[in-house]
Amino acid sequence: MDTIEEVVEKILESKYCIAFTGSGISVESGIPSFRGPNGLWKKYRPEELATPQAFSRDPIRVWEWYKWRMELIFKAKPNPAHRVLAELERLGFLKCIITQNIDDLHRLAGSKCIVELHGNIKRARCISCGYRVTWNKPPEEIPPHCPRCNSLLRPDVVWFGEELPRDQWMKALEHTNKADLVLVIGTSGVVYPAAMIPYIVKENGGIVVEINIEDTALTNIADYILRGRAGEILESIYRVLKQRIERL
Repeated sequence: MDTIEEVVEKILESKYCIAFTGSGISVESGIPSFRGPNGLWKKYRPEELATPQAFSRDPIRVWEWYKWRMELIFKAKPNPAHRVLAELERLGFLKCIITQNIDDLHRLAGSKCIVELHGNIKRARCISCGYRVTWNKPPEEIPPHCPRCNSLLRPDVVWFGEELPRDQWMKALEHTNKADLVLVIGTSGVVYPAAMIPYIVKENGGIVVEINIEDTALTNIADYILRGRAGEILESIYRVLKQRIERL
């Protein structure tokens, strides 16, 4: 098993370190992940809840599920993993976070450079006129309607079968192509095109560090593997990094 000290050394040597995060980083904040033994997709079928077709077929059912998730997310607080990444950015060691998460916890933790590949559950958009709204609590009306044209609002997230927001994908590629090190945290690495991020860094000669509780589809390309909870590992990285800085 690779050591925290080895990873810290690589972070210190890095000129452009980024983080690529998935739902596993937010489990410690009480938000269920999608895959794994207790993942949401073990209990729910994606095609019934997270596709444009499902929304067209039964918007009330889709919104009831998203409202339940929103209630969890609005109560959630950033955990040590989110806070360490924000601090690494503040210190200049981390340039940007590219996330698959829609829970907004990176922003709440204080991170500034965040690319949201899959949208944000705290936002909704009109299916007709493009009106957008950001909520500070789950909507009371289910399904919610657009105040401008009275069409349905939908969660401003990327569903299965949809393309990523072009502006966010282009920003992600911009940071990824500059990166010489990527911290891959809490992602299964099976959802594309997002999962291309570590591969691009690797192909460009960069270093891939995987932080996860288990092996993933990205383990075989990782240069360093740290097994365990994201919060504990990132806190250890931060502690060793601070010790190294103080000795410099």
